[in-house]
Amino acid sequence: MQLARSEQTSRLDGLTMSILGLGGLGAAVGFFMAMTAPPDVGQGFVARIFHVHVPVAWIAYLASFTALGYSIAYLVRRKSRHDRVAAATVEVGLIFMGLTLVTGMLWARPTWGVYWEWEPRLTTSAILFAIYVGYVVVRGAIEDPELRAKAAAGIAILGSINVPISYMSVRWWRSIHQTQSIDLSTGRIMVDTAILIPMLVNLAAFTLLFVGLVRLRSIIAARQAAREEV
Repeated sequence: MQLARSEQTSRLDGLTMSILGLGGLGAAVGFFMAMTAPPDVGQGFVARIFHVHVPVAWIAYLASFTALGYSIAYLVRRKSRHDRVAAATVEVGLIFMGLTLVTGMLWARPTWGVYWEWEPRLTTSAILFAIYVGYVVVRGAIEDPELRAKAAAGIAILGSINVPISYMSVRWWRSIHQTQSIDLSTGRIMVDTAILIPMLVNLAAFTLLFVGLVRLRSIIAARQAAREEV
């Protein structure tokens, strides 16, 4: 039984490394496409930041919804695996949310003249980043596993409410932030093909990296839990 479990873990590790490798390769291709894309008519070369900024923002949103799903699954089924995956998702999502803020600031400086402006989209993004940080802090502060999992699940569930607010903020309130590159509510694409293609390549690559990193962090957490039980 233990040998079979070890072989299964090895296969999972191999799959995880393959996903991460494909994601890394895709990110390299996407970065090259972004750097060699022609300048935008309105924003010039600054628009190349959107090839990265938009995909990492989408993955940050995806992380929140994924954590929401696994947190609800934990509260319903009380399986520690669901809690571990939710925690791994938030930790990886924190990285992507940080990248979202950094790339957004790099775009804002030459466009708005400042790195930061407390407008609706940036404010709600900062709140989501704070929620991710709060989730990690709470998990580190509570020793009881069950209480920790319940508290973290509550934060993940409440935090996910901020995602649609952040996404729609540029339409619900007057804002200096430009509207969505792809409007999911109508299906309209707001950018030209020269920007869209590298953006989608990066989105696919970052999605693979997100999945691979969550799997890797979940495997590490499972092994740590097994050692603690022993």
